[in-house]
Amino acid sequence: MVAEEYLKAGAIARKVREEVRRMYLIGMSYLDVVEFVERRIREEGGEPGFPCNISVNEVTAHYTPFEEDGKVVKDGDVVKIDLGVHINGYIADTAVTVCYNDEHLRMLGRNEEALMRAIRLVRDGVLVGRIGKEIEDTAHAYGYKPIANLGGHGIGRYRIHTGKSIPNVWVPSEERLRSGEVIAIEPFFTTGKGAGYVIEGGIGNIYSLLRRKKLKGEAGRLLDLIWERYKTMPFTSRWLKDEFPNVRELLGELVKKKFVRAYPVLVEANGEVTTQAEHTMIVGEGGATVIT
Repeated sequence: MVAEEYLKAGAIARKVREEVRRMYLIGMSYLDVVEFVERRIREEGGEPGFPCNISVNEVTAHYTPFEEDGKVVKDGDVVKIDLGVHINGYIADTAVTVCYNDEHLRMLGRNEEALMRAIRLVRDGVLVGRIGKEIEDTAHAYGYKPIANLGGHGIGRYRIHTGKSIPNVWVPSEERLRSGEVIAIEPFFTTGKGAGYVIEGGIGNIYSLLRRKKLKGEAGRLLDLIWERYKTMPFTSRWLKDEFPNVRELLGELVKKKFVRAYPVLVEANGEVTTQAEHTMIVGEGGATVIT
Protein backbone atom coordinates (compact mmCIF):
# COMPACT_ATOMS: atom_id res chain seq x y z
CA MET A 1 0.00 0.00 0.00
CA VAL A 2 1.39 3.42 -0.97
CA ALA A 3 2.02 5.78 1.93
CA GLU A 4 -0.59 8.47 2.52
CA GLU A 5 2.28 10.95 2.72
CA TYR A 6 2.81 10.62 -1.05
CA LEU A 7 -0.72 11.84 -1.68
CA LYS A 8 -0.33 14.75 0.72
CA ALA A 9 3.00 15.73 -0.82
CA GLY A 10 1.46 15.50 -4.29
CA ALA A 11 -1.45 17.76 -3.34
CA ILE A 12 0.93 20.42 -2.02
CA ALA A 13 3.17 20.15 -5.09
CA ARG A 14 0.18 20.51 -7.40
CA LYS A 15 -1.12 23.57 -5.53
CA VAL A 16 2.21 25.39 -5.45
CA ARG A 17 2.96 24.51 -9.09
CA GLU A 18 -0.31 26.07 -10.20
CA GLU A 19 0.33 29.16 -8.09
CA VAL A 20 3.69 29.78 -9.74
CA ARG A 21 2.25 28.98 -13.18
CA ARG A 22 -0.30 31.81 -12.73
CA MET A 23 2.22 34.35 -11.44
CA TYR A 24 3.62 37.13 -13.58
CA LEU A 25 7.31 36.34 -13.35
CA ILE A 26 8.75 39.01 -15.67
CA GLY A 27 10.94 41.32 -13.62
CA MET A 28 11.21 38.90 -10.70
CA SER A 29 14.64 37.69 -9.71
CA TYR A 30 15.34 33.99 -10.01
CA LEU A 31 16.03 34.00 -6.26
CA ASP A 32 12.64 35.52 -5.45
CA VAL A 33 10.88 32.91 -7.60
CA VAL A 34 12.51 29.89 -5.98
CA GLU A 35 12.19 31.30 -2.47
CA PHE A 36 8.47 31.91 -3.10
CA VAL A 37 8.03 28.27 -4.15
CA GLU A 38 10.00 26.89 -1.21
CA ARG A 39 8.21 29.16 1.27
CA ARG A 40 4.78 28.17 -0.03
CA ILE A 41 5.67 24.46 0.26
CA ARG A 42 6.52 24.97 3.93
CA GLU A 43 3.42 27.09 4.55
CA GLU A 44 1.28 24.27 3.17
CA GLY A 45 2.80 21.77 5.60
CA GLY A 46 5.49 20.13 3.47
CA GLU A 47 9.22 20.50 3.01
CA PRO A 48 11.04 20.96 -0.31
CA GLY A 49 12.08 17.58 -1.68
CA PHE A 50 14.94 19.36 -3.45
CA PRO A 51 15.88 22.98 -4.18
CA CYS A 52 13.43 24.59 -6.56
CA ASN A 53 14.97 24.66 -10.04
CA ILE A 54 14.49 27.67 -12.29
CA SER A 55 16.04 26.85 -15.66
CA VAL A 56 15.60 29.47 -18.36
CA ASN A 57 15.79 29.15 -22.16
CA GLU A 58 18.69 26.84 -23.13
CA VAL A 59 19.44 26.08 -19.46
CA THR A 60 17.48 22.88 -19.06
CA ALA A 61 17.89 21.54 -15.52
CA HIS A 62 19.65 21.79 -12.14
CA TYR A 63 19.78 25.59 -11.89
CA THR A 64 18.97 27.10 -8.53
CA PRO A 65 20.40 30.50 -7.66
CA PHE A 66 23.05 31.49 -5.16
CA GLU A 67 22.12 34.23 -2.70
CA GLU A 68 23.85 36.94 -4.77
CA ASP A 69 22.34 35.82 -8.09
CA GLY A 70 21.25 38.93 -9.98
CA LYS A 71 19.38 37.26 -12.84
CA VAL A 72 15.78 38.30 -13.48
CA VAL A 73 13.08 36.81 -15.68
CA LYS A 74 12.78 38.79 -18.90
CA ASP A 75 10.09 39.18 -21.52
CA GLY A 76 10.67 36.44 -24.14
CA ASP A 77 12.05 33.93 -21.65
CA VAL A 78 10.99 30.29 -21.41
CA VAL A 79 11.09 29.44 -17.71
CA LYS A 80 11.11 25.88 -16.39
CA ILE A 81 10.11 25.55 -12.72
CA ASP A 82 10.87 22.12 -11.25
CA LEU A 83 9.76 21.60 -7.65
CA GLY A 84 9.53 18.77 -5.17
CA VAL A 85 7.67 18.28 -1.91
CA HIS A 86 8.35 15.72 0.76
CA ILE A 87 6.47 14.69 3.87
CA ASN A 88 8.47 12.39 6.13
CA GLY A 89 10.69 11.50 3.16
CA TYR A 90 7.86 10.65 0.74
CA ILE A 91 8.48 12.84 -2.31
CA ALA A 92 6.31 14.27 -5.08
CA ASP A 93 8.12 15.81 -8.06
CA THR A 94 6.52 18.05 -10.68
CA ALA A 95 7.47 20.73 -13.19
CA VAL A 96 5.86 23.40 -15.31
CA THR A 97 7.16 25.66 -18.06
CA VAL A 98 6.04 29.30 -18.06
CA CYS A 99 6.49 30.65 -21.56
CA TYR A 100 6.77 34.35 -22.41
CA ASN A 101 7.87 33.64 -25.97
CA ASP A 102 5.17 33.16 -28.61
CA GLU A 103 7.61 31.29 -30.83
CA HIS A 104 7.85 28.44 -28.33
CA LEU A 105 4.26 28.22 -27.06
CA ARG A 106 3.47 25.49 -29.60
CA MET A 107 6.50 23.46 -28.48
CA LEU A 108 5.36 23.73 -24.88
CA GLY A 109 1.88 22.52 -25.79
CA ARG A 110 3.28 19.49 -27.61
CA ASN A 111 5.62 18.79 -24.69
CA GLU A 112 2.63 18.68 -22.35
CA GLU A 113 0.77 16.48 -24.84
CA ALA A 114 3.69 14.03 -24.83
CA LEU A 115 3.51 13.82 -21.04
CA MET A 116 -0.20 13.03 -21.15
CA ARG A 117 0.32 10.39 -23.85
CA ALA A 118 3.08 8.78 -21.82
CA ILE A 119 0.93 8.71 -18.68
CA ARG A 120 -1.83 6.89 -20.54
CA LEU A 121 0.60 4.02 -21.19
CA VAL A 122 1.57 3.55 -17.55
CA ARG A 123 0.44 0.27 -16.01
CA ASP A 124 1.92 -2.84 -14.47
CA GLY A 125 4.25 -4.61 -16.92
CA VAL A 126 4.68 -1.88 -19.53
CA LEU A 127 8.18 -1.58 -20.99
CA VAL A 128 9.90 1.68 -20.07
CA GLY A 129 11.14 1.87 -23.66
CA ARG A 130 7.53 1.97 -24.87
CA ILE A 131 6.98 5.12 -22.83
CA GLY A 132 10.14 6.66 -24.24
CA LYS A 133 9.03 5.84 -27.78
CA GLU A 134 5.69 7.60 -27.23
CA ILE A 135 7.47 10.74 -26.07
CA GLU A 136 9.97 10.60 -28.92
CA ASP A 137 7.31 9.96 -31.57
CA THR A 138 5.21 12.86 -30.30
CA ALA A 139 8.17 15.24 -30.44
CA HIS A 140 9.19 14.19 -33.95
CA ALA A 141 5.62 14.32 -35.28
CA TYR A 142 5.59 18.07 -34.64
CA GLY A 143 9.16 18.84 -35.68
CA TYR A 144 10.74 18.92 -32.23
CA LYS A 145 13.37 16.82 -30.50
CA PRO A 146 13.22 15.18 -27.09
CA ILE A 147 16.20 15.56 -24.78
CA ALA A 148 17.61 12.05 -25.03
CA ASN A 149 19.94 12.09 -22.03
CA LEU A 150 17.35 13.29 -19.54
CA GLY A 151 14.33 11.32 -18.40
CA GLY A 152 11.93 10.33 -15.69
CA HIS A 153 12.80 8.20 -12.71
CA GLY A 154 11.64 6.06 -9.90
CA ILE A 155 11.11 7.71 -6.51
CA GLY A 156 11.76 6.17 -3.10
CA ARG A 157 11.61 7.37 0.47
CA TYR A 158 14.27 10.08 0.87
CA ARG A 159 15.43 9.20 -2.67
CA ILE A 160 14.39 11.49 -5.49
CA HIS A 161 16.02 9.17 -8.06
CA THR A 162 15.95 5.41 -7.61
CA GLY A 163 17.58 2.99 -10.02
CA LYS A 164 14.70 2.86 -12.52
CA SER A 165 14.86 5.35 -15.40
CA ILE A 166 11.94 6.37 -17.65
CA PRO A 167 13.51 7.47 -20.95
CA ASN A 168 12.36 10.26 -23.23
CA VAL A 169 13.35 8.25 -26.32
CA TRP A 170 12.99 4.63 -27.33
CA VAL A 171 15.56 2.37 -25.69
CA PRO A 172 16.00 -1.40 -26.24
CA SER A 173 15.41 -2.25 -22.59
CA GLU A 174 13.47 -5.13 -21.05
CA GLU A 175 12.86 -3.13 -17.89
CA ARG A 176 9.18 -2.83 -16.98
CA LEU A 177 7.09 -0.78 -14.59
CA ARG A 178 5.57 -2.65 -11.66
CA SER A 179 2.41 -2.04 -9.70
CA GLY A 180 2.97 0.02 -6.57
CA GLU A 181 6.04 1.83 -7.86
CA VAL A 182 6.16 5.61 -7.60
CA ILE A 183 7.62 7.23 -10.71
CA ALA A 184 8.03 10.63 -12.30
CA ILE A 185 7.75 11.11 -16.06
CA GLU A 186 9.35 14.31 -17.34
CA PRO A 187 9.75 14.88 -21.07
CA PHE A 188 11.92 17.78 -22.21
CA PHE A 189 11.59 19.15 -25.74
CA THR A 190 13.85 21.35 -27.82
CA THR A 191 13.56 22.85 -31.28
CA GLY A 192 14.37 21.10 -34.52
CA LYS A 193 17.70 22.94 -34.49
CA GLY A 194 18.59 21.55 -31.10
CA ALA A 195 21.11 18.78 -30.52
CA GLY A 196 18.54 16.81 -28.55
CA TYR A 197 20.81 16.32 -25.57
CA VAL A 198 22.25 18.37 -22.73
CA ILE A 199 25.83 19.05 -21.68
CA GLU A 200 27.27 20.28 -18.40
CA GLY A 201 27.31 24.05 -18.04
CA GLY A 202 29.34 24.34 -14.86
CA ILE A 203 28.75 23.41 -11.22
CA GLY A 204 25.62 24.89 -9.72
CA ASN A 205 24.13 25.24 -6.24
CA ILE A 206 22.52 21.82 -5.76
CA TYR A 207 24.17 19.07 -3.72
CA SER A 208 23.38 15.69 -2.20
CA LEU A 209 25.02 13.39 0.32
CA LEU A 210 27.09 10.53 -1.10
CA ARG A 211 28.41 8.90 2.07
CA ARG A 212 28.73 9.49 5.79
CA LYS A 213 31.78 9.46 8.02
CA LYS A 214 32.67 11.05 11.32
CA LEU A 215 34.75 14.15 10.57
CA LYS A 216 36.21 16.72 12.91
CA GLY A 217 35.54 20.43 12.86
CA GLU A 218 32.98 22.46 10.96
CA ALA A 219 32.96 20.15 7.94
CA GLY A 220 32.00 17.27 10.21
CA ARG A 221 29.21 19.25 11.86
CA LEU A 222 27.90 20.23 8.43
CA LEU A 223 27.98 16.63 7.24
CA ASP A 224 26.00 15.53 10.32
CA LEU A 225 23.43 18.27 9.76
CA ILE A 226 23.02 17.32 6.09
CA TRP A 227 22.20 13.75 7.08
CA GLU A 228 19.88 14.80 9.90
CA ARG A 229 17.95 17.30 7.80
CA TYR A 230 18.04 15.98 4.21
CA LYS A 231 19.25 12.37 4.29
CA THR A 232 20.11 11.65 0.62
CA MET A 233 17.76 14.27 -0.84
CA PRO A 234 19.25 17.22 -2.76
CA PHE A 235 19.82 20.50 -0.93
CA THR A 236 21.33 23.92 -1.57
CA SER A 237 23.81 26.15 0.21
CA ARG A 238 21.01 28.73 0.55
CA TRP A 239 19.34 26.53 3.17
CA LEU A 240 22.46 26.27 5.36
CA LYS A 241 23.98 29.73 5.30
CA ASP A 242 22.44 30.80 8.64
CA GLU A 243 24.07 27.93 10.56
CA PHE A 244 27.27 27.98 8.47
CA PRO A 245 28.17 31.41 7.02
CA ASN A 246 31.10 29.77 5.17
CA VAL A 247 28.91 26.92 3.88
CA ARG A 248 30.12 27.13 0.29
CA GLU A 249 33.73 26.72 1.34
CA LEU A 250 32.77 23.74 3.54
CA LEU A 251 30.71 22.16 0.77
CA GLY A 252 33.64 22.54 -1.59
CA GLU A 253 35.76 20.61 0.89
CA LEU A 254 33.13 17.85 1.22
CA VAL A 255 32.76 17.60 -2.56
CA LYS A 256 36.53 17.30 -2.97
CA LYS A 257 36.57 14.47 -0.41
CA LYS A 258 33.60 12.80 -2.18
CA PHE A 259 31.25 12.97 0.79
CA VAL A 260 28.89 15.25 -1.13
CA ARG A 261 27.96 15.43 -4.79
CA ALA A 262 27.63 18.76 -6.64
CA TYR A 263 25.12 18.69 -9.51
CA PRO A 264 26.18 20.38 -12.75
CA VAL A 265 23.85 22.82 -14.47
CA LEU A 266 22.60 21.18 -17.68
CA VAL A 267 22.38 23.14 -20.93
CA GLU A 268 21.03 22.20 -24.38
CA ALA A 269 24.12 21.31 -26.39
CA ASN A 270 23.30 23.60 -29.35
CA GLY A 271 22.10 26.44 -27.14
CA GLU A 272 18.47 25.98 -28.19
CA VAL A 273 15.48 26.67 -25.95
CA THR A 274 13.99 23.73 -24.04
CA THR A 275 10.64 23.08 -22.35
CA GLN A 276 9.68 20.63 -19.60
CA ALA A 277 6.56 19.04 -18.14
CA GLU A 278 6.46 16.54 -15.28
CA HIS A 279 4.10 14.58 -13.05
CA THR A 280 4.60 12.01 -10.30
CA MET A 281 2.34 8.96 -10.29
CA ILE A 282 1.74 5.59 -8.70
CA VAL A 283 1.80 2.63 -11.08
CA GLY A 284 -1.31 0.45 -10.90
CA GLU A 285 -2.46 -2.77 -12.50
CA GLY A 286 -4.57 -0.92 -15.05
CA GLY A 287 -3.10 2.56 -15.15
CA ALA A 288 -1.48 5.45 -13.32
CA THR A 289 -2.71 7.43 -10.33
CA VAL A 290 -1.23 10.87 -10.88
CA ILE A 291 -0.57 12.52 -7.52
CA THR A 292 0.66 15.91 -8.75
